[in-house]
Amino acid sequence: MRQQKEAAKAQLGGASVAKLQDCPTSPRKMRLVVDLIRGENVEKALSILKFTNKEAAIRVEKLLLSAIKNWEAKNEGKRVEEAGLFVKEIQVGGGRQLKRLRPAPQGRGYRIRKRSNHVTLIVDSKNENN
Repeated sequence: MRQQKEAAKAQLGGASVAKLQDCPTSPRKMRLVVDLIRGENVEKALSILKFTNKEAAIRVEKLLLSAIKNWEAKNEGKRVEEAGLFVKEIQVGGGRQLKRLRPAPQGRGYRIRKRSNHVTLIVDSKNENN
């Protein structure tokens, strides 16, 4: 619910939103990567993600590129380099869980929760709003 309000608020200004739904990575692992780029310049964030040695970094990099493309589509005639784009807000929420059973000794079963997450990324321009 909160993510929807933030996304709607971003649509009003010059900001642009990109969402990643049901990413098959646990939210805790995704937050490790997301915390690296929060508040960073877009070019710096892309280079951080490119050289981060985690699987979640690949997915966040694609999401960031998508947010940049959304911003370009929204602001035709403006260049990304001159606008000073930065990661205004990025948040990770828990998605659905796939529940599985693993065989355990003496006829028991251990529950395995395969977690997923939702990522919402908002990119904004420093030159217009600040």
